[in-house]
Amino acid sequence: MTIRTIIRMGHPSLRTPATPFPEKDINTPRFRDLIRDMRDTLHDAGGIGLAAPQINDMVQVAIIEIDEGPSRYGDLGAVEFSVFVNPRVTVLNPETKGYWEGCLSVPGLRGFVNRPQSIQVDYLDADGCAQQRCFNGFAATVVQHEFDHLIGKLYIDHIADPALLSFEAEFEQFHLSAED
Repeated sequence: MTIRTIIRMGHPSLRTPATPFPEKDINTPRFRDLIRDMRDTLHDAGGIGLAAPQINDMVQVAIIEIDEGPSRYGDLGAVEFSVFVNPRVTVLNPETKGYWEGCLSVPGLRGFVNRPQSIQVDYLDADGCAQQRCFNGFAATVVQHEFDHLIGKLYIDHIADPALLSFEAEFEQFHLSAED
């Protein structure tokens, strides 16, 4: 088990676009170690998604794993452990919905972000096979949030109303009950 350090907002790598991961390197020990380290780090931090730049590995690789049931983000539908290499997003419907997002690289804060709720992702999986997958609702938000890290963006860049950026305790006190 290798838990890597998650870099935080202010670290220049989080604002630097990642480079595509070389397809020829997908089935190498380096790739398998990266995925294992990312998953160990994600589980240790209690998150639902992690992008390689968040552990200061500047390649276009992200993972998502959402367990069914209650979490710090509410009652969620499950998304099995998924690896996305060099993903590309296509918005299928521009209609947006907002969620209070948090980030392992922006600890202690939550912000309300509107994102498209129906997307298609074209990517390579952990075996290097081309895949195409559609996501809707909260899962679409999670995917877009993680992929933002691959282009040097953070969720706070998408907050339209600065009044909807909150510390976790204040979010729980003043905003969480308004969501229910």
